[in-house]
Amino acid sequence: MAIDTGTASAALITNDIVVFGLIAATLGLIFWTSSGPTRFFRRFYSVVPALLLCYFIPGIYNTIGLIDGANSSLYNPIASRVLLPAALVLLTLTIDLKGVLRLGPKLLLMYAAASLSVMIGAVVAFQVMAWLHPSTVAGDTWGGMAALAGSWIGGGANMVAMKEVFGVDETTFGQFVVIDVAVGYLWMAVLIFLAGRAPAIDARSGADTRAIEDLKHRLASYQAQHERVASLTDLMMILGVAFGAVGLSHAVATPAAAWFATNVTWARQVSLHEPFVWVVVLSTFIGLGLSFTRARTLDGAGASKIGTLLLYILIACIGMQMDILAVADKPWLLALGLIWISVHIVLLCLLGKLLRVPFFYFAMGSQANIGGPASAPVVASVFHPSLAPVGALLGALGYASGTVLAYVVGITLRAMAS
Repeated sequence: MAIDTGTASAALITNDIVVFGLIAATLGLIFWTSSGPTRFFRRFYSVVPALLLCYFIPGIYNTIGLIDGANSSLYNPIASRVLLPAALVLLTLTIDLKGVLRLGPKLLLMYAAASLSVMIGAVVAFQVMAWLHPSTVAGDTWGGMAALAGSWIGGGANMVAMKEVFGVDETTFGQFVVIDVAVGYLWMAVLIFLAGRAPAIDARSGADTRAIEDLKHRLASYQAQHERVASLTDLMMILGVAFGAVGLSHAVATPAAAWFATNVTWARQVSLHEPFVWVVVLSTFIGLGLSFTRARTLDGAGASKIGTLLLYILIACIGMQMDILAVADKPWLLALGLIWISVHIVLLCLLGKLLRVPFFYFAMGSQANIGGPASAPVVASVFHPSLAPVGALLGALGYASGTVLAYVVGITLRAMAS
């Protein structure tokens, strides 16, 4: 989430067109080197996933002042409001709904447990920091934590909602935005790294991955059956379907959000007054509807590949908002955030081990909460591009529950603070 400071950017490159060119060239270089042109790169990428570099290198650009990700329009509105829903449409129209349903109820259980662990983590982190460094949790820190809980259970809309509900000071809110980005994106990077090692993790835990592997196999078989050299008509159809659906989603989302805000009393509690919620849900369901039509055959011409390409641009745009050194002046708040997310990770790990779920379920349960619908599809796509809509659907659930659960966190922390 970018905070507009109203000041001119001190970055070396401020033109978004130039920034986009830099990001595109960086992605191209990463993918060329990851193809293994030399022995060094083959060894390097056997340890460091290419996706991780797509995320971290733009973050380095931002940290050293080459670009200013926070004040760039590449992420919002272009990547998050246009490219993300377009990617969801293209990846969802290839989905095997029956195969997804076979993933079973454990996935939803891990998601619900992740939300609960974020709530518990907030209370534990507040109490531990009250013992270690009381001044860190003095004042309205509890309100900033309530806002962060809104983000880590739901998304940016829920975070802002908690700021307004509890009247969080702008400075405190800005500090927790930094913690949200620093800790949340760091955890996302860890999940991306571990996703490449999911088979080994599942083998050690004895998880039953048959449903996931069956879904991947069915999708691969379908793609191979319909694969063809894409014609110009195919490519135009893919772009027409993707961005036509994005336009339709935005056209419906704004009046739908306004109608719910005016006529449904509980709409704000579940973020139905936010157009972005409707954009994510509508684009996902449009793609899902198209998966039952002949439009699904567009995957043979590269629909899912184009959708994945859009996701990689989104990853780079997320990464370019990260300032690796931004929390240096608030080390104890960073410690608070790390304690908080550590509790979330430990509790979710224990449940995952108890249920012997695949690592994909753990990753999705966590990222759908911590990252929300903008980044959960990114992590899901590392496992398989066709699984991205699973992350989007789980992430969208957080918009419905994030405000209510974060409110519970807020009143609990307020009581502890007083």
